[in-house]
Amino acid sequence: MALTGRAALLAALGALPVGIWAPGWTGMLAVNAPIALACACDFALAAPVRRLRLTRSSDTSARLGEAADVDLTVTNPSGRPLRAELRDAWPPSSWQPGTEVAASRHRSTIPAGERRRLTTRLRPTRRGDHHADRVTIRSYGPLGLFTRQGSHQVPWTVRVLPPFASRKHLPSKLARLRELDGRTSVLTRGQGTEFDSLRDYVPGDDTRSIDWRATARQSTVAVRTWRPERDRHILLVLDTGRTSAGRVGDAPRLDASMDAALLLAALASRAGDRVDLLAYDRRVRALVQGRAAGEVLPSLVNALATLEPELIETDARGLTATALRTAPRSSLIVLLTSLDTAPVEEGLLPVLPRLTKRHTVLVASVADPHIERMAKSRGTTEAVYDAAAAAQAQSERHRTAEQLTRRGVTVVDATPNELAPALADAYLSLKAAGRL
Repeated sequence: MALTGRAALLAALGALPVGIWAPGWTGMLAVNAPIALACACDFALAAPVRRLRLTRSSDTSARLGEAADVDLTVTNPSGRPLRAELRDAWPPSSWQPGTEVAASRHRSTIPAGERRRLTTRLRPTRRGDHHADRVTIRSYGPLGLFTRQGSHQVPWTVRVLPPFASRKHLPSKLARLRELDGRTSVLTRGQGTEFDSLRDYVPGDDTRSIDWRATARQSTVAVRTWRPERDRHILLVLDTGRTSAGRVGDAPRLDASMDAALLLAALASRAGDRVDLLAYDRRVRALVQGRAAGEVLPSLVNALATLEPELIETDARGLTATALRTAPRSSLIVLLTSLDTAPVEEGLLPVLPRLTKRHTVLVASVADPHIERMAKSRGTTEAVYDAAAAAQAQSERHRTAEQLTRRGVTVVDATPNELAPALADAYLSLKAAGRL
């Protein structure tokens, strides 16, 4: 039970003192007899809070940056109308800054025996599972002098998925894939190409593609065309160690790696390839295996939603051993990790031959656009020093990439906005060259 501001004002104006006491008060409050009677009646006519029945429904997931509506149905089984203020509490990351008060609080009047549906609109600012906290209800009497207050636990979870901003690049990458796959078949044969068809020779064709037996049976020169093989295996490996926690712009490096992995998975599954996912630092954080083409992207998005960087050094040997168990046959292993000198030279390079011996390896890394801006800065002494430091950092990064390239690894190093399309282009180039 709580005294409202209106009741306190009336009490201050009262003349005949009568003491009343309520739980939680440290003393007696003196009010006049008519006001005391009005407060007692108001309290008695306020609908009880504990008897209310609350249920939830509506959205259980949303992409980061989008809104999620959660409906709260309040049923008033008592014989008194409910005049109430409700606060639907969620974690702070469920709201845009400054919007929580307006979005989480509701006013409603529910007649006796009826129910009302109240909608709380969440706008999460972080990925992962957001769990509803308690619903606090303050029930007013008809005069607004006294209130009943209580809380109900109404469990509900909204999973906030990665935004997948790079999906805007998917149509252009699929168009290029169609050019590779049958529309414009490749003319040079590689390990990852299979025979497609014969056609007439035109000037400029590679003479190695001439089919002499077919040419002998007809009056024109026949050329063999090849197309990229389907049903290849691709393993996406996300390094979730401490380097993935470094922030580039407004988000961790891991988020940019996730976005690139989702675009590549969508593209590869459309190309008929099988895609698996492994997230690892010192143990497996996420594993998606054996999904059908139509299930790959939803499964990956769901697995990545709750994935967070771990502030520990990645165990490169454990990562390699787990990747080899996950991809026992010849595969394309796409390792999304850092190109920082120490982790690569001390961790990845010593175990890299175990991967390249059996698999095609592609390393993708998130570059910091701030370093690029620093390298171009001029005009002041401080800017020149910044440019020198940035140039040194870029030089070390290029040297690390060259070390990987000399060992047969394809390296993609791009800023967060460019990493996803650059990785998709590298995949298509490998497919066109017959290396898959």
